[in-house]
Amino acid sequence: MRRFKILVGPTLLILTLVVLAFYLFKDSSNIANDKVAATSKPIENLISQKERELYNVHQQELKNAVKAYFDKAIASGDIVGAGVSIVMQDSIVISDGFGKRNINQNAGVDGETVFRLGSLSKGFAGILAANLKHEGKLDWKDKVSDYLPEFQLGDRKNTDKITLANILSHTSGTPYHSYTNLVEAGLSLKEIAGRFKAVKPISQPGLMYSYQNAMFALCGEIMSKATGQEISTSLDNRFFTPLGMCSTTMDYETLEHTENVAMPHSQRRNSWRTLRLNDNYYNAIAAGGINANAHDMGRWMRFLLGHNPELMGKDALAEAFNPFVEIKGHSKYYQRWPGHLNSYYGFGWRIHKYREDDSSQEKTIWHHGGSVNNYRNEIAVFPEADLGICVLLNSNSKLARVVIPDLHKIVKEVYERNTPKIALNSSREPNPHL
Repeated sequence: MRRFKILVGPTLLILTLVVLAFYLFKDSSNIANDKVAATSKPIENLISQKERELYNVHQQELKNAVKAYFDKAIASGDIVGAGVSIVMQDSIVISDGFGKRNINQNAGVDGETVFRLGSLSKGFAGILAANLKHEGKLDWKDKVSDYLPEFQLGDRKNTDKITLANILSHTSGTPYHSYTNLVEAGLSLKEIAGRFKAVKPISQPGLMYSYQNAMFALCGEIMSKATGQEISTSLDNRFFTPLGMCSTTMDYETLEHTENVAMPHSQRRNSWRTLRLNDNYYNAIAAGGINANAHDMGRWMRFLLGHNPELMGKDALAEAFNPFVEIKGHSKYYQRWPGHLNSYYGFGWRIHKYREDDSSQEKTIWHHGGSVNNYRNEIAVFPEADLGICVLLNSNSKLARVVIPDLHKIVKEVYERNTPKIALNSSREPNPHL
């Protein structure tokens, strides 16, 4: 019995040491594991944080540069006010306003200030047509006369050759700006369609580019017949409402009662004069009857770049941007943009091919200008760079001719600058070269 008691003591001591060693090892193992876990937190999270910081730095630099550009234009008397939106990848990086809504008042332009779009409306019509074509509701080869029996241009044989594609691309064979005066006089499109029988064609359909408003606007009537809805309803239901473009409208009455609206201006000598709003082109929505603000145009460009595939896929969108006819010559302002090679017209859009700097790679711009009631606007989408730029002006300013290449240069300078110190040394590039 005594010997047993003597043995129990050392045994208990050994067991205690073993248990203590186990727990010490377990704790040290857990500490080591915690350290490993801490140091091996997903590197992606760290990169994402740095990318966000870099994004914020670039965005602030871009805002400062764009503000300086428009402040200079306002100070020199080149413009009265401007709504500006810039989209990069899936982000609206700028949606802002500069200058005044009315030269005689203090209210400033901001990202929610509404402008008339003029012929930027044609781009909406082209995309709607592509959407309906993708759904099988119409086809580019559909005859205009099948939808509008009162329409005639030239003899019956010539009339039967004129398709939806022809009127969307300004290749119907009508003289330049045929019956634009009738649109501005407020005639219905049905009545205008019947007037074309008095016009002598200048070419066979599809052969010559000749810019139109009245003829182009007939696409709205065709789409209404194909869907059983007014074009305004189709645009609202398919694009504006789901995209959250809450300030985009297509009638004069709404614009007239909008408080935050940029008034149009004309220049007389060295001063600006405020004009009244007018109701031109609301009878021809597809050609020039849409109103919007900078923020909504940012949403629109983000959609055009393919970032809302639930509404329309890139393949369907691309149909509107297929070059249908070449715009020949070198006299147009956009044909003098840096690196310009060729210009074409698709369906509601101009398509420009250009080269940047000394690069041999050909790139693309989807572009349109707009002018109505002394508003002057520009939109340009750079698909390879995932970039969109839109400028809305409440004056018919010469700045519009160069504002797209000017802002494109500013964006490039900001995003191609040496990466700030906050960026990680990583093979991943947080922003594409533009």
